[in-house]
Amino acid sequence: MDHSQKPSSFLTHESWHRSTIPSLSDAEEKFLYSYSHAMHGLSARLTPSQVSEIKKSPAHIAIHEESIGRLLTTHSPSFLGLRNSSGLWPASSYGEGVIIGLIDSGVWPESESFNDKGMPPIPARWKGKCDNSTKTSPFPCNKKLIGARTFIKAIQANNSAKEDTSPRDSLGHGTHTASTAAGNHVAGASQFGYAKGIARGMAPRAHLAMYKVSNNINIVESDVLAAMDQAIADGVDVLSLSLVFEQAPYFKDVIAIASLSAIEKGIFVVCSAGNFGAYNSTLNGAPWITTVGAGTLDRSFVATVTLGNGVSFEGESKFPESVIIANTSLYYGKNDSKKSFCNSRSLDVNETAGKVVFCDYAGITIIEEQINELTRIGAYAGIIATELMPFGALDNLSIPILVVNTTSGALIREYAIGETKAEVKTMKFVLTNLGTKPAPAVAVFSSRGPDPINPAILKPDVIAPGVDILAAVPPFPYIRIGDNELVTDYAFKSGTSMAAPHVSGVAALMKAVHPDWSPAAIRSALMTTAYSINNNGTTLTNQNYPFPATPFDYGAGHINPNKAIDPGLIYDMDTQDYIDFLCSLGYTDTEMKAVLRQSQWNCTQKEITDLNYPSFVAIFGNEPNFPKVKNFSRVVTNVGDDQSIYQAEVGNSKGLTIKVEPSTLTFTKKYQKLSFVVSVEIDETAPKEGYGYLKWIDQRNHTVSSPIVEMNPNFL
Repeated sequence: MDHSQKPSSFLTHESWHRSTIPSLSDAEEKFLYSYSHAMHGLSARLTPSQVSEIKKSPAHIAIHEESIGRLLTTHSPSFLGLRNSSGLWPASSYGEGVIIGLIDSGVWPESESFNDKGMPPIPARWKGKCDNSTKTSPFPCNKKLIGARTFIKAIQANNSAKEDTSPRDSLGHGTHTASTAAGNHVAGASQFGYAKGIARGMAPRAHLAMYKVSNNINIVESDVLAAMDQAIADGVDVLSLSLVFEQAPYFKDVIAIASLSAIEKGIFVVCSAGNFGAYNSTLNGAPWITTVGAGTLDRSFVATVTLGNGVSFEGESKFPESVIIANTSLYYGKNDSKKSFCNSRSLDVNETAGKVVFCDYAGITIIEEQINELTRIGAYAGIIATELMPFGALDNLSIPILVVNTTSGALIREYAIGETKAEVKTMKFVLTNLGTKPAPAVAVFSSRGPDPINPAILKPDVIAPGVDILAAVPPFPYIRIGDNELVTDYAFKSGTSMAAPHVSGVAALMKAVHPDWSPAAIRSALMTTAYSINNNGTTLTNQNYPFPATPFDYGAGHINPNKAIDPGLIYDMDTQDYIDFLCSLGYTDTEMKAVLRQSQWNCTQKEITDLNYPSFVAIFGNEPNFPKVKNFSRVVTNVGDDQSIYQAEVGNSKGLTIKVEPSTLTFTKKYQKLSFVVSVEIDETAPKEGYGYLKWIDQRNHTVSSPIVEMNPNFL
C-alpha cells in the first residue's frame, strides 16, 4: 500500500488497512498483520474477488500470494581466531550493548547458554518485550534474552494442527542459532562426549531477541515479514535469518524488501545462502543483505579399530556412547569370494549375532541403507568402507559404527578373508580430533553462485563455520539406543543456518567497536579481510572433493574476525546507492514502489557495474569480436592511518587481463574517499568462467582483497 494515500480520518495505518477489506466476514480471523516498518501494507486471507477489489484502490501498489519457505552450531570461536587476550573479543567487550534479533523457530530460555551472568543492563533504547508466558509454559526472559515474540498467525491459518503460540522452541533450530550468535559461556558442553569444551557464542555479551515464526521446518512469508517488522521497531542492531523462500525478483522477495527497510535504519542483516549445494542455487542474494555460505571446521569425530593382527585404523563416527569393544569376531560376507555390501535384507542375523560386521564400499547412495541393515540385524558393531560420506549419515547412530576410507577398507577385507578366526581386538568411540586437513572447505550442501536473480553481484558474500556446529538445543530425546532414549542440552547441527549466526555474532562485535559504521561498511570489512587459503596452504576446496573451489563457492572467502576489525579501506554504500542499483535493473515504477515503499525516488543513471560492492563480476555478451572489456567504478574510504599509500596488485587467469587506474591510492587523512576504475578484459582464449583478484596493499600490514569473476557466455 502507498502510505501517502492514507486518509487523515484514520488515526493508525492498521485501522486504515482493516478498512480496505470491509467485505471480509470473520475479519478478526482473516486479517493477519499490518506492516509499518519492514513494508507498508497488510496480510490477510482473501478470496480472488476481494483481491480484485483491492487492486482498484488508488493506494494499491502490489499484491503477492503467500509462499512457503524453510528454516535452513564449542570450537568455532577458536577456529575463527577469537581470543580472550587480544583481537576482536576484548576490543568489542565481547559485543556488550549490541542487540541481535533472530527470526527463527523460537528459543529454549532455560538453556544455560541464555543465563545472564555477567551481562550488562538492557539498553534503554530497547522497545521490545517477551510475550506473556502461560501457566503450563512459563517463559523467563532476562538480561541476555531480552525479547521473545511469536508470529505464526499465517501458518496457523494454513494449518489445522494446533500451534504452540509461546516463543518456546519445539524444533531446536532457533535455540541453536541464537546460542551460536551470542550464547553465554557454558563449561563442559558436548554432544554425548564429542567436542567437549566451553560453549559460547560469537558475541557472548550481546543481548538476544527471538522472533518465532514456526513450530516446524516450514514457514510462511506473512509471519516472517511481521517478525522483521517488529524487530525493526524494537531496535535490534543485527538481524539474523537462517531461512529461505523460493527465488524471486527483489520486488516480490519479502526478505529483500524488509531487509532494505532494516538497512535504511542501520541494522546489519545476515541471511543464509541456502542448503541446495548446486551451481546457481544461492538464495537471499540482494546486495544489501550479507549472504553466508557454510564451511567446515578443522575438527573431526572419530573412532579407532585394532584388528587381531595388531593393525589399527581410524575412521569417522558419532556413536553417542563411550564404549570399548574388545575381542569380538569380525564377520565378512557369506564366503571368501563374495563381497559383503550389507544392502537391504542381505544379512542373516543368525550369522552376524554378537559380531562386528564389515561392509564393502557400494557407492555413496547406499551408506544409509547399510547403516539401516546393520541396525536391523542387531550387529554388535559395524565397519563401513566408503569414498564419500553423505551429509548427515552419522548423525543418529543407534549401534556402534565406524566409517573408514576404501584404502583402509581393503586392508580390513584382506585380513578378514585371510584369517579363519578374524577378530576385532578393540574398537574405541567418542574421540575428537583437532587440526583436521584440509580446513576450511566449502560444505557440500552450501548453495553456490552465481546468484540466479542477479548474477552481476557475487554471492554468497563469505563463508563461515556451518558443519557439525555444537550449540544449545532443547533437552528432548535425541537418539534411541535399544530401549533407552538419550537426551542432550547441546548437539551438532549443520547447514548454512549455522553459518549465518556466526557472521551475525561477529557483526555484533564489529558494531560494538565501530558503532558509526554502516551495514555496508561492516560487510566490506568482513569480505575484504576474508581468506581463501586452507590449512594445507592451498586454495579452499569443496568438501569431499580435492579440486579447488572458486568464488562462486565461497564468495570473498572465509571470515577472519580479527582482521576485519581493522580493514584499512572500506567500500561503503547508503540507501541511494541501492536505489541506483535498482534503477539499473529496469524495474517499472510499480516494481520500484514495491521495493522502496515510497512514491518518489531519484535515479542518478549509474550502471549496474558501478554499485560500490567489494567484489566484481564481469558478464560479457555474445558479440563475436575480441578483446572485450568491462569497466567498474569504485570508491574506497580510508579507515586506517591518516597517512597511508596503497598499491594495487592484480591476479589474472588464462584469457583474462585486469587493470586498475590509478594503481596507487595516496590518503592524507582518515575517512578520505578516493575512486578508481577496474577494467576486466578477455580474449578468445578465455574460458566460460575466469577468476582473478584485486588487492590494495599498504605498508602497515593492510591487504584489502576483492575477488574478480568473468562470465563469458560464448563458451557456455
